[in-house]
Amino acid sequence: MSELDQYPVVYEQTIAWGDMDALGHVNNAMYYRYVESARLAYLNLLDLNNGSVITVVASNQCRYLSPVVFPDHLKIAARIEEIRNSAVRMQYLLWSEKQQGIVATSEAVIVCVDKITMQKTPIPDYIREKIKAIELTVQHKI
Repeated sequence: MSELDQYPVVYEQTIAWGDMDALGHVNNAMYYRYVESARLAYLNLLDLNNGSVITVVASNQCRYLSPVVFPDHLKIAARIEEIRNSAVRMQYLLWSEKQQGIVATSEAVIVCVDKITMQKTPIPDYIREKIKAIELTVQHKI
């Protein structure tokens, strides 16, 4: 699990029977839900609800490395890999307890928008500083 130690947020997800598809493995769409939960855990640390900006997903992708089946428990690790003017690029690892390894990787671009105008807006400086501080908890410099 040393890979997970490089990520400041690790969200835990128990696989439900209903997460599987007709082929007997976790449906690909579920991975995006798992990643969304990890992303929200990270964004909650930034306390965005009290500011003038909100975030939206501009793009996301997932690379499936090994099928996951019920029962299992995943650890979804999240970190910010890059800070841009009005967006961040987040990386995720999905680690299976049953398989004792990484079963998928994912990435998303998250854009800040003004709560009132709903237009793209620069990331506030205090958010940038919080991100850097969070990432430094695992010696990840961005």
